[in-house]
Amino acid sequence: MKIRTQIQNLNNHQVFNKVKSLACEYLNKHKYQEIDLPVLSPVLIPESYLEIFKTELINGKKKEELYLTPSPELFLKRLIVQGLGSCYYLNKSFRNGDLGTSRHSPEFNILEFYKLGSSYMDVADETLKMMRFIAKKLFGKDEIIFQRRKISFKNLEKISVSQAFEKYAEMTNILDKDNFFKQAKNKGYVTNGFNYSEIWSQIYVQEVEPELGKKGKPTIIYDYPFEMAAIARFNKEKKVAERLEIYIEGVELGNCGNEVLDENKKTLNLKFNNEQKMRKKMKKFIYSPDKEFVNVIKELPWCSGIAIGLDRLAMIFANVPSIQDLKLIDFEY
Repeated sequence: MKIRTQIQNLNNHQVFNKVKSLACEYLNKHKYQEIDLPVLSPVLIPESYLEIFKTELINGKKKEELYLTPSPELFLKRLIVQGLGSCYYLNKSFRNGDLGTSRHSPEFNILEFYKLGSSYMDVADETLKMMRFIAKKLFGKDEIIFQRRKISFKNLEKISVSQAFEKYAEMTNILDKDNFFKQAKNKGYVTNGFNYSEIWSQIYVQEVEPELGKKGKPTIIYDYPFEMAAIARFNKEKKVAERLEIYIEGVELGNCGNEVLDENKKTLNLKFNNEQKMRKKMKKFIYSPDKEFVNVIKELPWCSGIAIGLDRLAMIFANVPSIQDLKLIDFEY
């Protein structure tokens, strides 16, 4: 691996800096508190799909394993429980793997903010207002050009996961597993030996995701199957997880969810244990889990938050096809 300088990206890098500064300006103006946080932690939230970085703290003869945080969530929620209020973090996070793609970097800039007394839909609307604010400050209007397409920040397209699968993958009633597997098999997908989440993800990535955010405005896709709930609140009446993702031109910008305030500790612990089991099944590194996080979640006030890849957002405002085009220093992997 070699260090690579990219001074030709200076103009793009300056757009990145402006987007970062304007995001802070918007959130500060709307009474969010900016928080500085560690990027090292002795524990992490159990998540099956993430590859992480580990390092070692040397204290005399004693050594302790530490991890670079993939998000600030475990710290921010602790502070919210202590009465911090609406807040945000905008700085580095780290996720291993996914090299050689235009939208991933092991070290990236994350904007994560939480709004008290708000739902996931409220936070989606707040995110739209922030993007509109950035566009007006940069270009004097609430629309931009990205990859020769006009993007307006006047409003959002909203589509549920079930609606998106019906529209783009021609699959109906996807919450019924037997029906889902039957349709997937008829479409030519190999289903033997794969679970619902694996087949769902394959169809989503290949047939649904590329179509999102293609209406000349940001799209939110919301209400996911239980298996894709992560730690978002599960609506038992609708039988969906109250989480959403935001897209522009097929680029995922962020994900958001209502907190699981009404689930008991046993259910939450079971979710986290299942995440650890999935890591073992996928032969991923097993890190020390944040065993206190369940208690943190149960003490949270009503709120919702979103994690946004700031590099991807800046890529769109800079009208470049890759987040690597924003960097002055990069690496040859």
